[in-house]
Amino acid sequence: MVLNMFDPKLLDGVKTVHFIGCGGSGTYPLIQILHSHGFAITGSDVEETKNTEAERALGVKVTIGHDAANLGDAQLVVYSAAIHEDNPELQAANARGIKTVERSVLLGYVSRLYPHSVCVAGTHGKTTTTCMITTMLELAGRDPAAVIGGKLPLIGGYGKAGSGQSAVIEACEYHETFLHLTCAVGVILNIDNDHLEYYGTMGQLKLAFQKFALLSHTVVFNMDDHNTLDVVNSIDRPVLSFGIQEEARFRAVNVAEYKPGFYEFDVLEMGENFAHIRLSVPGYHNIYNALAMCCCVRPLGLRPEDAVRAAESFHGTGRRFEIKGECNGAVIVDDYAHHPTELEATLKTAKGLGYQRVIAVHQPFTYSRTKMLMDDFANVLREADQVVLLPIMGGREEDDGTVSSEQLAAKIPGSVVVDGLEGAADWVKQHAGKGDLVVCMSCGDLYKAADMMVGK
Repeated sequence: MVLNMFDPKLLDGVKTVHFIGCGGSGTYPLIQILHSHGFAITGSDVEETKNTEAERALGVKVTIGHDAANLGDAQLVVYSAAIHEDNPELQAANARGIKTVERSVLLGYVSRLYPHSVCVAGTHGKTTTTCMITTMLELAGRDPAAVIGGKLPLIGGYGKAGSGQSAVIEACEYHETFLHLTCAVGVILNIDNDHLEYYGTMGQLKLAFQKFALLSHTVVFNMDDHNTLDVVNSIDRPVLSFGIQEEARFRAVNVAEYKPGFYEFDVLEMGENFAHIRLSVPGYHNIYNALAMCCCVRPLGLRPEDAVRAAESFHGTGRRFEIKGECNGAVIVDDYAHHPTELEATLKTAKGLGYQRVIAVHQPFTYSRTKMLMDDFANVLREADQVVLLPIMGGREEDDGTVSSEQLAAKIPGSVVVDGLEGAADWVKQHAGKGDLVVCMSCGDLYKAADMMVGK
């Protein structure tokens, strides 16, 4: 039986849990958390990863390859979104009557284990903000649990179990998976036109965020984002607002660059001094992420100085403007940006750092997004001095032949299309040099090309 709704008895009588796809970044933190609560854990995946190594170190029995025999005496089977219905372990679990649950549903259960859970939602900035809040709680000695979409060096990975009363969870709106969560504090950073192949209209997307807000005791929201404001104005929940342009409860003023691309600013709470924040990550957009963190100080019972320390200590996470090294003297950056708004923020940051030339290497992700937002992608990418495009990575979508990277390139003067990851790395090795900043942008596997560029 597949459980898609919250079952308060999900773990009743369960001693052994099996994870299909245990090496995934979204699965590993859940394994850590359940293990810390005394469950026996087994898992399987198609290849060895650093996560599977770490799981074995915990005492988890990990098998490489999927086989019905891997289930053992499991009483609950958890599978990731990448697992298909014909997976032999999933089929065997259903045939044996073992309860099965997708990881996002289990994550919802985990969110209810912690009285001070913070769930961070929004089209852009989720990972960075989740990392900032986790850093704040960690440095304040709260030992939070965390489930993050990127690697946070401070905790050594994508998440941690923690022994405290707090949990910080990245809440993904993809296919409404964030509606499994229940949180003490629900953060809405922004709402942009993404995943419309699923939602259909912006109205339906906003409705999903409205439901998310109603699953939160207190809502932290961006007053400068009109779509978010529409959502919050339609709910009856305690709220904490942040912004720069609008008169929000937490507002950034006296914004200034203390070095190219890096910002500091004063935060006012209801017009009174709250803190002076100095960011250790580049980009104007990170002001909003830091303001969201500042809002969380109050409901979590922290102090303004905890936010100050976190902002100074947080130097970024994996795949978020991550400097990988150099190639022929050119600096290579890997970034998760895959939506036009994210590409715009990343390129704006890159252009503000003073390099002679910014080279954008972009791997479009999903045919539907590329087709729907083609002109937006083209307009944003034109801001780079040179654009290198890879073939579209389809993800879970099939190529119907109606959209291609060549079509996008035709809208960007001087751009080139290369043949895959090695082609991108070879182009950079041949054409980039000292004074160039190469920004690799995608949520796919473009990071592999970035590694090739720097010789990893």
